[in-house]
Amino acid sequence: MSISPSITGRNALVFLAVIAGAAALYWMRGILTPLAMAAFLAVMIDSFARVLVERLPRFPRNLALPAAIFLSIAMFAAAVWVVTANGASFVGQIRDYAPRLNEVIAKVASLVGIKVAPTIGDLINQLNPSKYAGAAAQSLQNFASNAILVLIYLGFIIASRRGFSRKIVALYPHHAERDGAVQLFQRIRNGVEQYLWIQTVTGLMIAAAAWVVMMLLRLDNALFWAFLIFVAAYIPIIGGAVGCILPPLFALVQFPDSFWPALILFGALELIFFVVGNVIYPRMQGDSLNIDPTVVLLSLAVWGALWGVTGMFLSTPLTVALMLIMAQFDGTRWIAILLSEDGDPSGAGLDRKTPGAPEKAPLDKKAGSASASRQKSTRGTSNPK
Repeated sequence: MSISPSITGRNALVFLAVIAGAAALYWMRGILTPLAMAAFLAVMIDSFARVLVERLPRFPRNLALPAAIFLSIAMFAAAVWVVTANGASFVGQIRDYAPRLNEVIAKVASLVGIKVAPTIGDLINQLNPSKYAGAAAQSLQNFASNAILVLIYLGFIIASRRGFSRKIVALYPHHAERDGAVQLFQRIRNGVEQYLWIQTVTGLMIAAAAWVVMMLLRLDNALFWAFLIFVAAYIPIIGGAVGCILPPLFALVQFPDSFWPALILFGALELIFFVVGNVIYPRMQGDSLNIDPTVVLLSLAVWGALWGVTGMFLSTPLTVALMLIMAQFDGTRWIAILLSEDGDPSGAGLDRKTPGAPEKAPLDKKAGSASASRQKSTRGTSNPK
């Protein structure tokens, strides 16, 4: 069976275009990263506003978006308070952890047969943290500047959201093309919202269960660790590893006389992540995202290499969006098929409503009236041939 040269050439061009697109994404990461994060936050706020209207029928529609913005800011402020309040006590306790760390290092050294155990001071001197100070300061500066850019982009995206429907009507004057574009946008939006819903609910389950276990073991700063576990849950695979490893390590420091608290905490966290990840998460997700699990791991690595931590955080939503977009074109549909889980990247699963997810929002009434008037004027002025 011979392969058509036109198909081979088209696939080669698609492959080169993917490489060029990846290079452009990496080269423009300073601009695109805050913009993608702002768009992600805008989808969250818009989803929150529509949930308020759906769950509270008497809630004024004009106040839904301002209320969603206010509640989002309040939750962000609460998160900052949790980090600063518990982080301050955590930093203050680090000074008391040095002798305990030396005891833990001595025990581990004796178990592996090292006669002279190094102290925490010796390890720090070998690491030479001064050479990393500049990189750490630069990272903090980049984080602050990116946060400001994200807020600026977010404000402009929210301010211009009302004109989106009118732009769709202007770009696609024909009903079929416009309906296809709107359906594609809604599928992408529904995919992001479903991903957010699933990750938030499962993250809350894991964080709440982990907090109960840490409180029973009397681990210091249990609320701080629970919050970090909840945030890390949004990063596939790596988030679970961080949530399972870091608290037990600090349990070793807090309880240097016995390894049992750390082992119990590690086993309990592993059980929590296993139950949520293998029992609850698949039932909630179902075929909604329709993305292959191997692709999730691959996208985490690719987007992390392109955009760093932000890319890891957005890896799954960005991959779902790219899969749906590439499924619309014959030249790239084969890539979308490979990315999908069941070989059907059309997004049929994304049309289903996830429990708790908002309904699809129709086009703006003014945009619809503009479309109708445009069609009337077109019918009145067109001359049949």
